[in-house]
Amino acid sequence: MTTELRVLRPSEWNQWFECLELAFGGVAEPPEQRELEEQLTEHERSLGIWDGDDVVGTAGAFSFRLAVPGGALVPAAGVTMVSVAATHRRRGLLTSMMRRQLDDVRALGEPIAVLTASEPVIYGRFGYGAASRQMSLTIDTSRVGLTVPEGTDGIRLRHAKPDEALAACASVYERLVAGRPGTPAHNAAWDRKAVVDPVDERQGGSARQYVLAERDGELVGCVTYRLHPKWEATGPMGKVVVNDLGALDPAAYAALWRFLFEIDLTSTVVANNRPVDDAVLHMVSDVRRCDIRVRDSLHVRLVELGAALEARAYRAPVDVVFEVEDAFCPWNAGRWRLTGDAKGSASCRRTEDPADLALSVRELGAAYLGGESLSSLALAGRVRELRPGALAEASLAFSSDAEPWLPHGF
Repeated sequence: MTTELRVLRPSEWNQWFECLELAFGGVAEPPEQRELEEQLTEHERSLGIWDGDDVVGTAGAFSFRLAVPGGALVPAAGVTMVSVAATHRRRGLLTSMMRRQLDDVRALGEPIAVLTASEPVIYGRFGYGAASRQMSLTIDTSRVGLTVPEGTDGIRLRHAKPDEALAACASVYERLVAGRPGTPAHNAAWDRKAVVDPVDERQGGSARQYVLAERDGELVGCVTYRLHPKWEATGPMGKVVVNDLGALDPAAYAALWRFLFEIDLTSTVVANNRPVDDAVLHMVSDVRRCDIRVRDSLHVRLVELGAALEARAYRAPVDVVFEVEDAFCPWNAGRWRLTGDAKGSASCRRTEDPADLALSVRELGAAYLGGESLSSLALAGRVRELRPGALAEASLAFSSDAEPWLPHGF
């Protein structure tokens, strides 16, 4: 087989995207969504594999700035649109795209690459570690109440049209980014995703609804959601499906959740992507009736290990030598001394000093955002302590006050 791996030309986008659609089930995206996907595509960062005239592999990347512990926004490649045609499995095509892509990311000077995995088992061999999780909630609001903080009644809520909501939600999102590791900063094109609302993707629900929270005329939060009406013999059993919810203080946050709980003709609130430390868990009267489920979300790959570890802050002082395995990006392999603290003045340099901890780049990626514990990884046999006390020191330093979270896919 003779195939060609190269950068996508803008004129080839439709054929390239059709290959991706077929690999993910063959259902075409609605025209509005497809148009936005084309606008978001960075053609110079998009790779395709051609077999003659046919596209048989795709991989792309978005140029992100990702929040890390300490609040810095670090350049990151948001790996996306990865597929291999079912006719071309087990021929090394995915490996060739991952190799080219990580080489390109390194050449661009981005210290990390991130992705969400359709199947998590795929990307570990390329050095990606699952670094954040997302929580889904299905809350029986007929049996679960909320306890809200003082000041909640002082929040004014009002419905907004998409254009107004776009600017308002973008403003709230921008102010929240730095406080939550794993969250990417947005540009105007990404903000538009919040208001693109194809009928084909509503799954029987309403058009997307937008509600803004204000205090004394100042915006302090917003929520977007859909209503799914349902009637049974016993009465209305509608469902509220939350898309996004963000607020700048506890009272505004509580006001938005209370609003969702009290929408007429509904008895269930579904939120499919929330941080695992969401404050709503402390407001509900019965957490057992919230049907909580947790799954992996953002996977992190340290492309330039030293630069990546220097870019974040550490919760406690740390001085530790890592012995790192990295077969796919061998420039990361070897011993590295990391020193750092909460002020963000970290240093990570090569060293010949004896190693304190031994692990692969995958484990460092998993722990990078502060959500996965090095101690927990050690219990799984994936980190080895070579100096007594080094594991506890590093595990504490890598932790984060806020659990990492990716608010949306890409």
